[in-house]
Amino acid sequence: MNILFAMIPAFFWGTTYAVAQYTLPDWPPLLLGALRALPAGVILLCLRPSFPTKTDINKLVSLGLVNIAAFFSLIFVMAMTLPSAISGVGMISVPVFAMLFHWLMKGKAPSVIQGVSGALLVVLAWRLFDPGKIALSAIGLAAMFIAIMCIVIGSGLTKSLGNRIHWWTVLTWQLIFGGVILAVISLVHALITPEPYLHAVQNLDLTNMVGLVWIVIMNTALGYGLYVWLLQRMTVVDFTFGGIANPVAGIMAGLVLLGETYTHEQYLLMAGMIIMSLMPQIVSSIKVRWRLHHANSY
Repeated sequence: MNILFAMIPAFFWGTTYAVAQYTLPDWPPLLLGALRALPAGVILLCLRPSFPTKTDINKLVSLGLVNIAAFFSLIFVMAMTLPSAISGVGMISVPVFAMLFHWLMKGKAPSVIQGVSGALLVVLAWRLFDPGKIALSAIGLAAMFIAIMCIVIGSGLTKSLGNRIHWWTVLTWQLIFGGVILAVISLVHALITPEPYLHAVQNLDLTNMVGLVWIVIMNTALGYGLYVWLLQRMTVVDFTFGGIANPVAGIMAGLVLLGETYTHEQYLLMAGMIIMSLMPQIVSSIKVRWRLHHANSY
């Protein structure tokens, strides 16, 4: 049952790209990032007040810069430049980059199943992103790559902080600090290039408001809050199984909201990437259950 709950935040996150394109077209990514992060962080702070110590503030600011300010901005760059399904499916390539990063930087070689799954994921992604079959923005693909690296680096920072700071405090304050950073950068950008900001404010309508409410409340405050709540009740490995809802939501939202359609081969490639991203966790879970069953049989 918990895995079904884990699909809820993953599903919300997967809708980000299509919802942003459909309800907030042409809005500056920096502004969208600030509007997503800061209000959500304040909401979570009000729901469960918690404050960091002075010694932890600098580290939380660094985490907010990587995990929120940079990542959220890049997510909205992707939303404005790539098809929703491609963004959702492409982001499940995170395990490959994480394996390479830890292998090159820390000397931690991946397991056989991780290596095989990662290699197959790369092959499938290469076929899916083939310029001869689908036209994709170079800016959007670059944003995707940097966003993936933000996840890899940010996860390491989060894990190191999680050993001594409560998860809720880390979550809340990285949103707040990241949101403040984005708000300041947005203000500077608006002074230099005011046109997109003025256009967004002057043409604000109900569709924009619905999109903002979805992204702030459902996608971020509820999604991240449920994410933290679930991590207290299930293992990280089990939680990752719910991640399958992320690319599925991206594909569905792109189809429903934006009318995105693909060939049967492209849908099969997407399905293959989703399966390969889950394969190491599936094999690990099977091994754990087999060992427990084998131990109980004695």
